[in-house]
Amino acid sequence: MPHIDPENLPRPEDFRHRVEAQIRFNDIDILGHLNNTVYFSFYDTGKAYYLEAVNGGKMNWQRVESVIANVDCSFINSIYFGEPIEICTRCERLGSKSLTLLQMLSNKETGQVKSICRTVMVAFDPDTHTTTEVPEKWRKGITLYEEGLINPSPTLLKENL
Repeated sequence: MPHIDPENLPRPEDFRHRVEAQIRFNDIDILGHLNNTVYFSFYDTGKAYYLEAVNGGKMNWQRVESVIANVDCSFINSIYFGEPIEICTRCERLGSKSLTLLQMLSNKETGQVKSICRTVMVAFDPDTHTTTEVPEKWRKGITLYEEGLINPSPTLLKENL
């Protein structure tokens, strides 16, 4: 997995999938900025909306079909209460048994990058507890979505980007 280079960051507009994050007062730590553990919660939210978008809104959240194998997160700039933050997500690599998502938190108004995260997710069969091929429906949905051939339903995202 390539290392995240904070000197060569993507821009928010490089991501087709973006959703707003809601910062709660209790997400802020004693130093006045977003607690580092909350970043991962935001990234999980972005993953969930992304997977719904690429699967046409038909995710069975009761059946786990992937597990996280690795997460690499870089904290670039602090996030403060009241900032308009968006979670940007795209598929960076689609392998036979895994996929790599690149995500970014940015200020929606200024475009300032706050954090960037790369996550490797492995396809998983919950019945046998073994890895499996990435489901064809995911492969097709991700490919069509990233090529701009399908858009998420406006009901899935606050904005239809």
